[in-house]
Amino acid sequence: MQVEGKIKMIGEVKKVGAGDFVKIELVVTTEEQYPQHILIEFVQDKVDLVDPYKVGEAVKVSINLRGREWVDPQGVTKYFNQIQGWRIERQDTSKHPQPAADNAAQYKAPAPAAALPSEEEEDDDLPF
Repeated sequence: MQVEGKIKMIGEVKKVGAGDFVKIELVVTTEEQYPQHILIEFVQDKVDLVDPYKVGEAVKVSINLRGREWVDPQGVTKYFNQIQGWRIERQDTSKHPQPAADNAAQYKAPAPAAALPSEEEEDDDLPF
């Protein structure tokens, strides 16, 4: 799976627990009608992947969804979800330039109906 958007926040590298486990959190804001702020964690050897990126950059992040079950001391079962990143790459925002209002004339209009073949001509080309 992938998440595309702009980096909103990059956290600090954190050590978790007494061991050598490290993680960094990144928030990507999607660019859609209702933007979503997606928290993505990079863990262990993937932490360094975030280093070259800055807030505001357009990125595509490859993710895995993780889920786990936990039973509290009272015997109540709870479920937790986690989004883990495993690759991040810059998006080329120049691929899809938005046409400017004053440049609208350079775009071709669809062909007029008179230029389309008539029904008789279309029937001649039928393979059956």
